[in-house]
Amino acid sequence: MSLKERIYSILVVSAAENFNSALSDMLPETTYNPVCTVESVNAAKRLVSERCFDFVIINSPLPDDTGMRFAIDLCSSKGTVVLFLVKAELHADMFDKVAEYGVFTMPKPISRSYALTALSWMKSTRERLRSYEKKNLSIEEKMEEIRLVNRAKWLLISALNMHESDAHRYIEKQAMDRCVSKRQVAEEIIKTYS
Repeated sequence: MSLKERIYSILVVSAAENFNSALSDMLPETTYNPVCTVESVNAAKRLVSERCFDFVIINSPLPDDTGMRFAIDLCSSKGTVVLFLVKAELHADMFDKVAEYGVFTMPKPISRSYALTALSWMKSTRERLRSYEKKNLSIEEKMEEIRLVNRAKWLLISALNMHESDAHRYIEKQAMDRCVSKRQVAEEIIKTYS
């Protein structure tokens, strides 16, 4: 799927109405949907606890916080890409504090062209994170298969007095002969002997 076909969910955390309306004009529904806007970090935390977002754009400062800790927490715990907008005079300091966590920062005021550039960076980063998530998922699935096969082997050893190597060969041969995965054979053994 190309980037042009992807749809990204966005959470905008901003109390500035002009910024919110200008940003919303830049976000076509065909690419960005849903676009949720909240005016405080507390409201953003509640919303993030209910659902995941591809992008979070934080327009600092906010009525209840700067949003810096929230930005760091999002990047540390989720596959969310965060853009942290701060006043130009604070940008260098904020950048030093959040960059190591993967938070993008930009100084305000921000032009339309810079905002669009930032969104394209965020898309690229989200796709990179998506590929890592897929790899991680396949590794976790493989580990689960290994656990199941090992459990099935030990059940064969205890129930049928097989040696470990014989139990392993038995599972592999069953999988090859029946054209199924070792996981499926292991699950059947576990179901039979548990």
